[in-house]
Amino acid sequence: MAIATTMRPLVSLTLPERGAARLATQLFLALAGTLLLTLSAKTKVVLGPVDISLQTLAVLLIASAFGLRLAVATLLLYLAEGAFGLPVFQGTPEKGIGIAYMLGSTGGYLAGFVVMAAIAGWAADRGWDRSPFKLFGAMLTAEVLMMAMGFAWLAMLIGPEKSWQFGVLPFIVGDLIKVALAASLVPAVWALVKRG
Repeated sequence: MAIATTMRPLVSLTLPERGAARLATQLFLALAGTLLLTLSAKTKVVLGPVDISLQTLAVLLIASAFGLRLAVATLLLYLAEGAFGLPVFQGTPEKGIGIAYMLGSTGGYLAGFVVMAAIAGWAADRGWDRSPFKLFGAMLTAEVLMMAMGFAWLAMLIGPEKSWQFGVLPFIVGDLIKVALAASLVPAVWALVKRG
């Protein structure tokens, strides 16, 4: 039983054990997660032709706190909100809304967020969220796969050279910083929980 307790993500500390209360809490957390994703998408730094948001940091933190299932459900709910036309994405409503926006230049990155959440959530479910080094490795893998998906989609639209120049290169340093920050914050929270 002790092993099962140590291998659960942070959110498990607040979830009721079973029943309607557990489901209601999970639904509340998923909705709160989509709100955080929306706010992080709208918080951006403009650097030349691209905007850098805090969204990858939010995805990694949500996934590490929620674990695989709830994190993926939260990201899918977020994408569903966007597909239904809610202005939850970075460029909405200015650059379009709904499915049309999702099939545009950011489509691969949006799909990559689900993969990113799955990998970071999987790591948290296995207790890697207690170690900054293990968590960094998982999050870096998640980041690389998300960027690869974004690059591949964008390359189909504008070609590989421009996709690399505008869709990957400007984000490398910022995203490495966000991965390092997330991989440091989550184990720090666990250390505080253990002391309390």
